[in-house]
Amino acid sequence: MPRDKTEAHGKIIAAAVKEFMEYGFENASMRRIASVVGLTVGALYRHFPNKEEMFAALVEPTIDELMAKYQAFYEQGCEIMKCGDVNRLWNESESETEWLMCFVYDHFEAFKLLICRSQGTRFESFVHDMALLEERSTLEYFERMKQYNMTVNTLSQQEFHMLVTANVSALFEAVIHDFSREEAIHYAQTLDDFFSAGWIKILGI
Repeated sequence: MPRDKTEAHGKIIAAAVKEFMEYGFENASMRRIASVVGLTVGALYRHFPNKEEMFAALVEPTIDELMAKYQAFYEQGCEIMKCGDVNRLWNESESETEWLMCFVYDHFEAFKLLICRSQGTRFESFVHDMALLEERSTLEYFERMKQYNMTVNTLSQQEFHMLVTANVSALFEAVIHDFSREEAIHYAQTLDDFFSAGWIKILGI
């Protein structure tokens, strides 16, 4: 009687998470995963065509959800922007650092894989890609502010890129250092205090 493919798939996913967590993508073994779940390597490849697609199955749903929530957060800020007061906009906007940290810790396993175990995959530049996304969306946000007669000081593109990269990279350090959720949320608040003071000064808010 054939096995329930759904049940087998679930076992493969669980074994894959454990394998990638322990060995990282490059050193992970499809043969070991097959052995753990009681399949031949050939049978395993019927579920996933290659090792990278298996890794992708573990992280892409989280990335897709993050992108959707990131866009919703951006649009929320644009609604508050209509007040036309840059100080009110800054003070009333929800902390991006805190909501992002909460999201990360709601999906900690996937982010651990993305940030610490993805070398050799198309996801290895995830943190850098997030910094570029933040840079682009923030510059677009500043442009939209002009519609409501709000302006901020202009930085050189190079300086702005490096500061945004530092801000984004700092957040993901919590994952690298295996902070508990409580430690991570406190750290997010500390990051907010630290970077907000700097951005307020630099941007002239």
